[in-house]
Amino acid sequence: MLEILKNEEYEIIQKFKGSELVGKEYKPLFDFYQNKGLQNEENGWKIYAADFVTTDEGTGVVHIAPAFGEDDFKLSQQYDLPFIQHVGMDGTIKKEAGEFAGLSVKPMTGEKDSHQKTDIEIIKYLAHNGSLFSKEKYEHSYPHCWRCDTPLINYATSSWFVAVTKVKERALELAKEINWTPKHMKEGRFGNWLEGARDWSISRQRFWASVMPIWVCDKCGGQEVFGSVADLEKRSGEKISDLHKHVVDKISFKCEKCDGTMRRVPDVLDTWFDSGSMPYAQMHYPFENREKFEANFPAEFIAEGQDQTRAWFYYLHILGTALKDKPAFKNVIVNGIVLAEDGKKMAKKLKNYPDPSLMFDKYGADAMRVYLMSSPVVAAENLSFKESDVAEFMRGMFRMLWNSYSFFVLYADIDKWEPAEKTPNSKLQTSNLLDRWIISELNVLIGEYNKHMEAYELNYAARLFPKFIDDLSNWYIRRSRKRFWKSEDDGDKAEAYQTLHYVLVELSKLMAPFAPFMAEEIFKNLTGKESVHLEDMPVADGSMIDNQANEEMALARAFVNTGLKLRAEAGIKVRQPLYKLYINKEVNVELKDIIKEEVNVREVVVDPAIEAVRLDTAIDDELKLEGEAREIIRFIQEMRKSAGYEVDNRIKVGYIGASAVFEKFGPLIAKETLATGLSAGNLDGFDLEKEIGVEEEKIKIQIRRETA
Repeated sequence: MLEILKNEEYEIIQKFKGSELVGKEYKPLFDFYQNKGLQNEENGWKIYAADFVTTDEGTGVVHIAPAFGEDDFKLSQQYDLPFIQHVGMDGTIKKEAGEFAGLSVKPMTGEKDSHQKTDIEIIKYLAHNGSLFSKEKYEHSYPHCWRCDTPLINYATSSWFVAVTKVKERALELAKEINWTPKHMKEGRFGNWLEGARDWSISRQRFWASVMPIWVCDKCGGQEVFGSVADLEKRSGEKISDLHKHVVDKISFKCEKCDGTMRRVPDVLDTWFDSGSMPYAQMHYPFENREKFEANFPAEFIAEGQDQTRAWFYYLHILGTALKDKPAFKNVIVNGIVLAEDGKKMAKKLKNYPDPSLMFDKYGADAMRVYLMSSPVVAAENLSFKESDVAEFMRGMFRMLWNSYSFFVLYADIDKWEPAEKTPNSKLQTSNLLDRWIISELNVLIGEYNKHMEAYELNYAARLFPKFIDDLSNWYIRRSRKRFWKSEDDGDKAEAYQTLHYVLVELSKLMAPFAPFMAEEIFKNLTGKESVHLEDMPVADGSMIDNQANEEMALARAFVNTGLKLRAEAGIKVRQPLYKLYINKEVNVELKDIIKEEVNVREVVVDPAIEAVRLDTAIDDELKLEGEAREIIRFIQEMRKSAGYEVDNRIKVGYIGASAVFEKFGPLIAKETLATGLSAGNLDGFDLEKEIGVEEEKIKIQIRRETA
């Protein structure tokens, strides 16, 4: 009030505490309901104290409207205040309110400014009656429908209730049996809500909903509740094929206690009663499928948003407690909300999210699915959706997986390789260190995956895939690539095929719930079976886990990473061979060979005296020539690709220049490029010719595909 008067002259006549006003009568601004014989009228139009009134907003003085607010209604019950409801269910003022009758209290659908007329009429009325102190524009928060932004009105009405308080203690006891993900929901949002459970108002005054099956006598008030259509048909003598309100409301019959007529109460059921009844309704229980229902109740698992802790989860549990003395579900995953990238709710009118159909077309449903399943949104946290993150999954994990699968298929088709027949309880046998390592890591993955899945921790399970697929693609396959290139079908090549086939098949089973389409494609093509989704989930085989091999491989990769970092710091390309890499811990011979190839050194020396990895960066003429040879090999491989050759095509190579390189390392160049001959000078009828610069020298290279 002082804010309104800040530019006006005023005089303070008296100061006193607000409590001194309590009990005093006041003259209402509108007298439409005063002295009209209302129940408890003697307690109306007086000043009362209430702890829900504050000075945070306004003056600390409010008008009590018991028909339109929960706190107001409780106060009216406490002091036996008269109940006045001057607004109808349609949001318009009733005829008792004189000249205001028919006006809407809030904007009506399609009539944006309809309430302003009401405001104007009220101001005119107050001014005419000498009651207008001041007029100002004032905005305050008000409930709105989250779907269409239509204003909502709190409205007191009579209702039918479920006596939740009678089963509350049992509901609290049964709730202890439910496994929640994330776990804090159990005692947090859900537990707190259940602790404060009150009787449940289940009746609504609307049309589209399930009708309440309650008939009341219009004379004696007797009630009948029906549990089935058959019971109602038997009692009414009418055939019922439609349970909509406008049909069922016409059904009436004689009261058995008096000569009155039984008619259905006009209300319909709260839609949450329908939702909470889902386990029974979906099987038409108890009228059908009794055995099937009993075998599947409680549900093994459900999932919904965190707002459902006070809605669907709660109503399922209350009805399960009341009807079956059991929880309605054993496990529940609570989801957060997917927000727009700017952190706001996704809304069509804001256009703040990409079209889902276009996203599926662009990145695939699998990438979208794994992105969401890996995120905190499956652990009751909100997620700001970023298209760039989905793209990263597609470019990263999914591309690596598909390339790994394509690599296998390419060479398996060339060699016409087929997996060996597996006998019951047979295990994959291999002597190669890389094979044993990736099989070990796969079984570690399976164990961790199953641990998280059994705990319904979807995000933790999904986050295991990128690292393993990176290990498979960028370490195992890259390190094993030459084993698949071998012309002879020796035992090592067969083991490489068998290992990669086994890993891809088992991985597709693990990924099936998260990337169902790619998993299906890989599995069906590699096995010829009907569907990956009909397979059992893999179980980790402890005998195939070699923790020592895993640790040693991790150590070797750490040495490699450090060695490559030292190369980069020295400005030396990886294709340029060096003499020595010094490491401070012993590794086996196979790992030393891997380190040598990866860092491209001729020798790995173990020296416990050094603190870290050290690289000998000295380059003599011989090393320089070999580096040039490696550059030429890379260049010819790119030419093969540009010419469209198959990976197993043999070629002829002609060269002009760099004779010293070809003389010294010709056999190496021929082996690596599948060249059957290297010719100094021009080739007859070459397919492709290009020039490469090696140091300061220009080399002309020609290639020609050899015909069978």
